[in-house]
Amino acid sequence: MRSHFESLALQGGGFDEAKGLAADIRAGRAEAASDLAALWLHAAISAPARLTEIYDGSAAGWTGKRPEAEPLNAPGSKVEIPQAFWTGFWALVEDQTAGGDAGLITQRTAALAGALSPDFRAVAVEAALVYPGVRAAAAQGFPARFTLEALSRAPAGSLGAEFHELIVSNGFDLEVLDRDALGLANLPPPLDYLNARILQCHDLWHITAGYQTTGLHEVAISAFQAGQFGHNYSAMFLAMVLTKMAHNPMAPANLMLDVILSAWTHGRETPPLLPVDWPAVWGQSVEDIRKDLGVTAYASPYPANLFESLRAA
Repeated sequence: MRSHFESLALQGGGFDEAKGLAADIRAGRAEAASDLAALWLHAAISAPARLTEIYDGSAAGWTGKRPEAEPLNAPGSKVEIPQAFWTGFWALVEDQTAGGDAGLITQRTAALAGALSPDFRAVAVEAALVYPGVRAAAAQGFPARFTLEALSRAPAGSLGAEFHELIVSNGFDLEVLDRDALGLANLPPPLDYLNARILQCHDLWHITAGYQTTGLHEVAISAFQAGQFGHNYSAMFLAMVLTKMAHNPMAPANLMLDVILSAWTHGRETPPLLPVDWPAVWGQSVEDIRKDLGVTAYASPYPANLFESLRAA
C-alpha cells in the first residue's frame, strides 16, 4: 500500500485523474480516497504547479461542478521526494493521538517541510507567481507587522475592533507563528512575502471570509488559503488530513471532502485578499469590507463546531 501511494505521489496526475477519483469516492468506492490523497500530496511536495488542476478536478468530481475561476497554467516542474520525508509522513499518518487536533497536525506537517527536496523552493516560486494578485502583493515588500495598539483604536463594530477582540479574548498571538524564528525573510521572493503575510492575515481572513475558529473551520480555511494563492503549508496539511482519513475506515472522509472542496472553491472564487491594505480599512465594518472586496462569507456544509460538539457528547 505504501509503495503504491509513494509512487503515485511522485508520478502525480491532473484534472481528469483527480475528477475521476473524487467521483469514485462519491459513488462509494472508498479505497479511491487513498489515491486522491496521493495526488494532493503530489501537488503539495513534488509539483505545486499542478495544485489548482488537481483540486479543481477534485471539486468537479465531488460536486459535479468545477470552480468558476480561470485555470492557472504554471511551469510543470516536479521534484523528487526524499526518503526522509516518507519516514516522518507515515509516522504522523499512523499517530492517531493527533487525529482530532488540527493545530497539532498543522505544526507537525509543517515540520516535514525540512525534509523536502532542496529543489522544491524553486518550483514553489514558479507555481506561486501565477496566482492572481501575488506579483502585485509581493511587490509591496516584506509585510510590516500589525500592532494591537493600532487595532485597539478601531471603533466598535469595525473589522479592527473585531480582530482585536478575537486576538485578545482568545489569547492568540497577533501572528500565528514567529516569522523571525522561522527565518521567513530568508526565503526567496515571493515565498518570503507569502508566508509572512499569511501568518499575519490568517485570523483576519477567518473574520473577513466567514470562517470560525473551530477545528472544522481550521481545516476549511486551509483549503481557502490554498485556493487563494496555493499556500504550500496548507496544501501539505490538507494532503495529510485526507491521507489520515483514507487510511482509517472509521474516519468521516466524505464529510471532510465536503468541507475541504467547498472551501477550496470559495477560495478560488473569492477575489485575491493578499494585496488588501488592511490597516486602511480597520475602521470599516466587516459587511462593508466584504461588499467592497466582493467577498461572500463561507457557506459551511456542517455546523462549524461539529468536532467540539462530538467530543463533548
